[in-house]
Amino acid sequence: MIKRLLVPFLTVVAFAGAAHAQVSGTDAATPDGLVKAVVSDVMTTVKSDKDMQGGNIAKITALVEQKIIPNANFQKTTQIAMGRNWSKATPEQQQQITEEFKTLLIRTYAGAIAQIRDQAVQYRPYRGTPEDTDATIRTQVINKGEPIQMDYRLEKTANGWKVYDINVLGAWLTEAYKGSFNTIVGQQGVEGVIKTLQDRNRQLANAKS
Repeated sequence: MIKRLLVPFLTVVAFAGAAHAQVSGTDAATPDGLVKAVVSDVMTTVKSDKDMQGGNIAKITALVEQKIIPNANFQKTTQIAMGRNWSKATPEQQQQITEEFKTLLIRTYAGAIAQIRDQAVQYRPYRGTPEDTDATIRTQVINKGEPIQMDYRLEKTANGWKVYDINVLGAWLTEAYKGSFNTIVGQQGVEGVIKTLQDRNRQLANAKS
């Protein structure tokens, strides 16, 4: 489930050349402009780097941390995914879960981004207002002729717009994890979520070593 959701997410950053031309000059201060600018920036970097295209995990991870992480709100993502169980965690546990979940997503992103080739992205019109503090940017990725629904939820913060949820083929990322986290908390408590994430991150780290 996790890989099925996240691979298309990273596919979004692989715009075709025509799509790249369309986003030049976008206003990154708006939610739709931010999504277009980040995707374009990442695409340009990957397309010009043979190591990344060959699966160099160290370089891809650095790219994710530099280009994607600053434009995401992982604490809000984690809080939504934890649902009612978020309030059961101490501040220290909340921080641990957020960091482990962030690490898991970064490592998954890094593995998926190596699969980027030639795709095209179509943006649906966004009709927000300057007063909006929450936005959904709807897109469609054309991958080998097959359309893939890809939507982004963003929140306006003091530091600009930040992505906090992603919808692939009708399934929101936070909802995909919420059931699993709820089950783990019910069986093992909040510490069980931390341990599960730590174990998964170790597995991914060992697989890439």
